[in-house]
Amino acid sequence: MPRVLVRVLPVALTLAAAAAVIPLGPPAPAVADSIIVGGRPAAVADSPWAVALSSRDRFGGTRAGQFCGGVAIAPTKVITAAHCLGEDVLGAPASEVGDLRIIAGRDQLSGPGGQEVPVRSTWVNPGYDPRTNSADLAVLTLAGTLPEDSVIPMAGEGNKAYEPGTDATVYGWGDTTGSGAYAAELRAAPVSVLPDSDCARAYPGGTRGAYDASSMLCAGDTAGGRDACQGDSGGPLVARGRLIGLVSWGSGCGNPDSPGVYTRVSAAIRWMADRS
Repeated sequence: MPRVLVRVLPVALTLAAAAAVIPLGPPAPAVADSIIVGGRPAAVADSPWAVALSSRDRFGGTRAGQFCGGVAIAPTKVITAAHCLGEDVLGAPASEVGDLRIIAGRDQLSGPGGQEVPVRSTWVNPGYDPRTNSADLAVLTLAGTLPEDSVIPMAGEGNKAYEPGTDATVYGWGDTTGSGAYAAELRAAPVSVLPDSDCARAYPGGTRGAYDASSMLCAGDTAGGRDACQGDSGGPLVARGRLIGLVSWGSGCGNPDSPGVYTRVSAAIRWMADRS
């Protein structure tokens, strides 16, 4: 089945709360809940730009309230998936979530060290379409500042990092098995950038969703076994030392012939430029 909103369910949610979040209509694109399947622990010191989105008020204290991933692109700016900030995920407009914050520089979500920085404001791409998950981007402006070396450069249009066959890595705190085994420490999985034709073939429309190469990027393992999953949404896909994608949607977790679909960062750069 498609990665639908259930992917964003944090492990701390009660069954009653979960029922309020899972859509009962036609399958929607994958939401904030992907987890790294087929991955390994990743040292935060080596990937300080990978941050967790957190709200203990909305998602409880387990795993420090983590519900999505994000990426630091400037000391006060984090980008994530637009669907992570939806009312169907948060239960309220993002502006009404008083303890929305990011967790950075911490190996264990509930452990010591690192920073918990409140979010001062949010911007959701006005072109985002929740029916198709196209233009799936949001920007968080932080109330505090991250270290200068905690940001990652973004790959612009034409960068070789987008070429099919390029080795890439996806990061997150999501489901590591596809069956609800959420991670307490950051994990990473090696994947490959795949031809757009692979995702166009896997997601031609209908209940499996439709792939749009102008705003989406295809990545994964054609044999399956390595992928993002529930809880990873908004997290980084990195190749050649640059950010190329944000976990967005897909069908299942690590299934053969069902690659992960990511927000294409070169398109995100354009959307953010149009914002000003």
